[in-house]
Amino acid sequence: MPKETFFNLTENKKSKLIEAAEQEFARAPLHEASIANIIKTAGIPRGSFYQYFSDKEDLYFFLLDSKLQTSKKNFIKALEKHHGDIFEAFIKIYNDFLITMPDEEEHNFIKNALLFATYRVENTFADIFDSTSDREHFNRLMELIDHKPFKDKEEVISILQMIGAIAFHNSIVKLTNKLSDEVAIKQFRIQMNFIKYGVYTEKSK
Repeated sequence: MPKETFFNLTENKKSKLIEAAEQEFARAPLHEASIANIIKTAGIPRGSFYQYFSDKEDLYFFLLDSKLQTSKKNFIKALEKHHGDIFEAFIKIYNDFLITMPDEEEHNFIKNALLFATYRVENTFADIFDSTSDREHFNRLMELIDHKPFKDKEEVISILQMIGAIAFHNSIVKLTNKLSDEVAIKQFRIQMNFIKYGVYTEKSK
């Protein structure tokens, strides 16, 4: 997380630093990104950077978490729209994630995060459905989710984690294999239907 000195900056100075960081992390993955490029674009001394963030990882995960806050809100809206159906809600936000990426810089930032994902990056994405990272958000999820198809709360949590992992993996496959949005969404829907209805349907028994 940023240090208190970052939050004490004027909005203009904070915006310049964030924009510079977004440009750099869109240009290169975390391990190749350069603090020198960030401070040059932002127009600040190197010493000032370390007054705001411990290191580039600190800044990077602050940005990534900030971007995923939108996904949290969208998942809540999707659950409301689909009357608590986890699977349809996931398909909706997966579709939105692919289709409505704001701009090329945003796309490249997320692309680098996925293609050069570490355990910590994956955990940051998983925090959207984690009860420990944002209790208020998680409680709202549990209120909205239709629990009837599940045995108990633990099963609901397991399904959330499973689908989240599948969505994360599919995003990487899409980028690696350069799949179209339509193909990626179709494959994801097939996988969701497998989980929702089971591989062995009544027709195939």
